[in-house]
Amino acid sequence: MTCLQGLPSETLRERSIPVLETERLVLRAPRLGDAKTVAALANDRRIAENTARIPHPYRLGDARDWIECANTRDGDETYLITLADGTIVGGCGFDLRDDPAPDIGYWLGVAHWGKGYATEAVRALIDRAFGDLAYEALQSAARVTNPGSRHVLEKCGFQWTGVGLCRIRALNSSAPVDRFRLERCIWASLKSWGKMRRVV
Repeated sequence: MTCLQGLPSETLRERSIPVLETERLVLRAPRLGDAKTVAALANDRRIAENTARIPHPYRLGDARDWIECANTRDGDETYLITLADGTIVGGCGFDLRDDPAPDIGYWLGVAHWGKGYATEAVRALIDRAFGDLAYEALQSAARVTNPGSRHVLEKCGFQWTGVGLCRIRALNSSAPVDRFRLERCIWASLKSWGKMRRVV
């Protein structure tokens, strides 16, 4: 594994990533001690086939590799999604890849689907990216066969920009995806509208 060469220790990398808290969730940097739980959660074909980079089967070594590479590149932020009691339910984050607008990604263990956790976690990432890091835009994608993920992005204000192809590691091929983008000005408007509704 080359991710850690010349980089700070796990503890220092973890300190460089803030803890994000929402109403029900805590987003924090992953630690090597989380690998067994992450491997158990992510080892489900339904998850792997709806993400670009999660392999299937997903083994303990895959979880360790992911954790060791997390938060080692400038502009990337990787989080575990946990409940308030520390239970790990999934992962999320953003990276710059080949575009100046960060790409947001997320996954949840199947037992945690349908509870609104993905929407809550993505909103926390958006607030971090626009509020603390001052990015001007964010992008994401969802497989066309995954209406749940598309719904998460739409609830968070993302706007559909078209269809493309994405390489899906678990499929060892490309699959059609809906592409989405969220501009900072739209986020700011949504935040201010939310405040107005609460006042009234």
